Amino acid sequence: QVQLVESGGGLVQPGGSLRLSCVASGFTFAAYAMSWYRQVPGKERELVAAIPRTGGTTNYPDSTKGRFTISRDNAKNTVYLQMNSLKPEDTAVYYCNAKLIGLYGSTRNYWGQGTQVTVSS
Repeated sequence: QVQLVESGGGLVQPGGSLRLSCVASGFTFAAYAMSWYRQVPGKERELVAAIPRTGGTTNYPDSTKGRFTISRDNAKNTVYLQMNSLKPEDTAVYYCNAKLIGLYGSTRNYWGQGTQVTVSS
């Protein structure tokens, strides 16, 4: 059974840091690009960070660039999100995503259940 299990969320003060972890099982982790998304009520999920299967060039939107760092350990089937200089607007449920683009346009797309991050004084 495919599973993505996020952990590490919680309550943190503005300017603080958190590290999220996502442990994957049930698929070939190293073959998938990994991403972190976040979602607040009433809005669509937005990309937070992305990393290819090679663990090379990472991708961040302007909202997180310079503050968040995504990394992966294929030997542990785990992807991480280090979040520094947190702001109240970072408050959201954070989701781990695994994506594979295969032949003939076929795709596989898996999501975790999410972990709550709240940035507040």
